[in-house]
Amino acid sequence: MISRPRRSVLYLPASNPKAVAKARTLAADVLVLDLEDAVAPENKPEARAGAVAALREGGFGHREVVIRVNAFGTPWAREDLAAVAAAGPDAILVPKVSSTADVLAYDAAIAAAPAHTRLWIMAETCALIPRLDEVAALSVSTRLAALAMGTNDLAKEMRAQLKPGRAPFLPILSATVCAARAHGLLVFDGVSNEFKDMDVVRAECEQGLEFGFDGKCLIHPDQVETCNAVFTPSAAELAWAQAVVTAFALPENAGKGAIRVEGKMAELLHLDQARRLLAIAGAITA
Repeated sequence: MISRPRRSVLYLPASNPKAVAKARTLAADVLVLDLEDAVAPENKPEARAGAVAALREGGFGHREVVIRVNAFGTPWAREDLAAVAAAGPDAILVPKVSSTADVLAYDAAIAAAPAHTRLWIMAETCALIPRLDEVAALSVSTRLAALAMGTNDLAKEMRAQLKPGRAPFLPILSATVCAARAHGLLVFDGVSNEFKDMDVVRAECEQGLEFGFDGKCLIHPDQVETCNAVFTPSAAELAWAQAVVTAFALPENAGKGAIRVEGKMAELLHLDQARRLLAIAGAITA
C-alpha cells in the first residue's frame, strides 16, 4: 500500500535556519534535517537544537520530516539520539551502519521515541553490503523502515570513482533494492553531486527509477523538480495501468492468469504493477 509519495528526499543542514525555512515551501516529498555531513563539528550542538526546534514549530505540510544524526563513535551521537527521539520526527536516519548489531543499538537508543518514528539507515559502508539481507530482515523486530544509499561515502571506502553511469556501484544498487524489497523496506538512491546540469541529474534519477528505487536523495533544491518528474508515473503509464486493472475486472477474465490488453499480453504480475502505479499516482495527487 502506498501511503505517501517519497520521490524526492532532500538533505539540508539543520544549522541553517534559512534553508530549513525555505524547505517548508519546496516540493520535496521528504526533508532530511542533517546533523551529520552537512554540519561542521563546531556547529553540531546548534544544528541539533535547530532541528528539534524546527520540528516542534512544524509548518512542513505534507512533507515527511526526517533527522539524520551523527554516528555512534562520534562525540555527538548519544545527545543527538536522545534529543531527536524525544522530538518525534517521522524517522531518524542513522549513518555508518555496518552490522545487525549497529541497527539493534540504534533501535534501542531511540526506544523512547513516539511509536510513529521509524528508523532509516544509510547503506554506505563496505562492511554492510554483504550483510544487507540480514540487516533488512530486522524490519520485523525493530523500527527499521528504509535503506538510503550513501554512494559518496561508499565510493570513498571502495576507492572507486563516481562517474556517469556509476558502473562500480551497479551490483550494490541492485543488491540494496533486492534486500529492501525482500523485507518490505523503502529504499532510496544516493545523491547526485551535480546540481547545475539537470540533464545529468535526470539521467541519474532515471537510472534509479530503472533499478526500482522509491525515490532519490538530493543535495540541492534545484534537483527537486527534475527528480519528482522522473519518479511520477507518466500519463501513458497510468493509462496502460488503468486498462490492465479494468480488463482483469471484467467477468469474462475472472480467474485468468493472463489476458490480452490493447493488443499486449498482461499477466497477474502486471496487474500488481498496475495497481502500484495507480496507488503512487493517487498518493501524489492527494
